[in-house]
Amino acid sequence: MKKLTVIALMVGAVVSGNGYASTSSPSSLEARLAQLEQRLQQAEARADNAEKQIQQLKNEDQTLKQTQESQLAAADIKQKEPANKKTLNLNGFDNLKLYGDVEFNMDGASRSGQLTSARTSDNKNWKPGNKERWDINGRLLIGLDGYRRNDNGQFSGFTVQPLADLHGSMNVDDAAFFFGEENNWQAKVGRFEAYDMFPLNQDTFVEYSGNTANDLYSDGYGYIYMMKEGRGRSNSGGNFNLSKNIDNWYFELNTLVEDGTTLFADKDYHGNHLTNDKNVVYLRPIVAWKGDVFSAAVAMESNVVNNAYGYENAQGVTVDQSKRNGYGMTMTWNGQKADPENGVVANFSTAYLDAQDEKDFSIGANALWHRLELGYIYAHNKIDQFNNSHFMRNDNGDYAFDGAGKYSVHTIHTSYLIPDIMNMPNFNLYLGAYASMLDTAEGISQNNDDTRYGVRARFKYFF
Repeated sequence: MKKLTVIALMVGAVVSGNGYASTSSPSSLEARLAQLEQRLQQAEARADNAEKQIQQLKNEDQTLKQTQESQLAAADIKQKEPANKKTLNLNGFDNLKLYGDVEFNMDGASRSGQLTSARTSDNKNWKPGNKERWDINGRLLIGLDGYRRNDNGQFSGFTVQPLADLHGSMNVDDAAFFFGEENNWQAKVGRFEAYDMFPLNQDTFVEYSGNTANDLYSDGYGYIYMMKEGRGRSNSGGNFNLSKNIDNWYFELNTLVEDGTTLFADKDYHGNHLTNDKNVVYLRPIVAWKGDVFSAAVAMESNVVNNAYGYENAQGVTVDQSKRNGYGMTMTWNGQKADPENGVVANFSTAYLDAQDEKDFSIGANALWHRLELGYIYAHNKIDQFNNSHFMRNDNGDYAFDGAGKYSVHTIHTSYLIPDIMNMPNFNLYLGAYASMLDTAEGISQNNDDTRYGVRARFKYFF
């Protein structure tokens, strides 16, 4: 286009120049040619500018199209993104964790009856009996935790752990909501366990059922008090927990509200059947000191609601049985923090319970070294009143004792860990065993078969 314009101008200039030359002087002709040449240069400059503007418009149009295409593509990708992307973020939660573990046991026990009130089966429908027990039990746990943290250290979160056992029942282990400020304070509400005041180390067989606050006391058998009555994880109530950290010090106040009669298996206590009038409220304050290796804690737990539950006597009057005040101390030496291979983990714990018509004292020690754990628990209890006439009407001949008086319980437990079965990380085998014997004193007539023992192979896989 530029070349055509220049040629046309030159042709026109030559033609007009020839016609003008015939009527003008030489000097006048030269001036006209110079003027014509100047005009040609100006026209050429204007043509160059026009071409640059056209090219600039083309570039801007192409850039605009590319931008629009990118925006459309981004919008299309956003529309095609899976809906679970936002769901996994949980409206801004910083961290979401899915986890779980599989646990199944192969058990053999002398009898399925309880001597120490420590259940030997994960089956919540299991009842005491007078025969040997050989079974397979266990459960599958799926956990989901959410956690959100602000820049100032304040946080909130939740945990939920559905639980399915091998006997076909669905339950839940923990379900809680919490909030607070990191390394400072925390408030927690829901179903969970508070601070452990009687740790058993690597235990596999001397254990309570999944519900720490339920079915702990079995009437007619020995009772090992471990400050777990107000710890939580109840089937009939919930916890509210406040905790505070100050340097190496830890303070905790756990509140458990529940049907207090669920503490007793079959709701029987001292030969009487209990009825619930109102829920109990356990207060469980704890003060602990935690160092790099050594830690210690003291605590108490007490039901602060009077006349919460009891039984009806022969005169038709309800007798209160809900007084329960417990005190405890525990100390731990954890040498595995500095030496995971050769370090020793040792626990020493003691607890005392002042309950209605009963006083219980327990003391225990255990140690773990090179995956081998060994422990001993001693309990000495005194029962002031026992309704053996009513108790005998329900007696199936399997109870360890059926009267008031004093008795002691001696329990030895051990376990050994075999890690990484088939070279699979987090797939472990625990071999455990226990033996527990009741030693009666004054006033208590006992069943001849007053010893329980058993073995367990527990397979556990974390994922």
